[in-house]
Amino acid sequence: MSESTTSTTNLPPGSTFLRRTVLVVVSVFAAWQIFATFLWIAPASGLRQIVPGNLLHEYMIPMQGQSWSVFAPEPINGEYRLQVRAEVTEGGVTRTTDWVDATAAELSMLTHNLTPPRAGVQASGVASDFKGAFDSLSEEQQEVAALGFYEGHDWRDRLEDGLDAHGNQAAVEDYMAAERVATAYATQVAYAMWGENVDHIQFIASRQNVVPFGERNDPDAERPPVQSAPLGWRGLIEEPGQSRENFARTFRAAVEASGQ
Repeated sequence: MSESTTSTTNLPPGSTFLRRTVLVVVSVFAAWQIFATFLWIAPASGLRQIVPGNLLHEYMIPMQGQSWSVFAPEPINGEYRLQVRAEVTEGGVTRTTDWVDATAAELSMLTHNLTPPRAGVQASGVASDFKGAFDSLSEEQQEVAALGFYEGHDWRDRLEDGLDAHGNQAAVEDYMAAERVATAYATQVAYAMWGENVDHIQFIASRQNVVPFGERNDPDAERPPVQSAPLGWRGLIEEPGQSRENFARTFRAAVEASGQ
């Protein structure tokens, strides 16, 4: 009797079935992973409707997010930046802090790191979403957003009313959602950098494009100017489940690593 026949004969009852079951499960999962990844990174098309509802998005985000924009013909051609400052009252004296570059701080967590954390791209993602929503507002609405809204508990309601007065309601809804996320993030940055005595915050989201492809070999080529979304002072926002301590510990270490 051959060695292979002997090893098969001596297997415990049911082990062959178990191995085959595991093999089938692993094969099915691998096939689904490859198919889902293909659908996700491919240009948007009706093929995605094969996966019902929001299942594909929930499966890929946040751990496996990929974007077609990193490939030609539409590669990423700019970078986003989020800067934050605050007004702080200590000993009866109110002062305005310097700006801290949240994007530069987080990018330091990605440098020379073979296992980069997703925390290293949060600020740029917040800036990108906010800048896109801000750009969708009309010129009159952008002027409203540039004003300060921070006094009283209803400051967000007053901001939304001011934006709604100029129409464009769908854009206003998207903007208010994006600003809430950005303000909550900026609030955590302020607490991390300047402690518990923060009164209100201000942030700037900006984008700067890279040198155009056609000018890539020109030694005198300069990057296009920075495109900023000017914003007034805002009140503080903290969402349920946020931890000032955990955020501060990670963010302050990143700021030090970035040399700010």
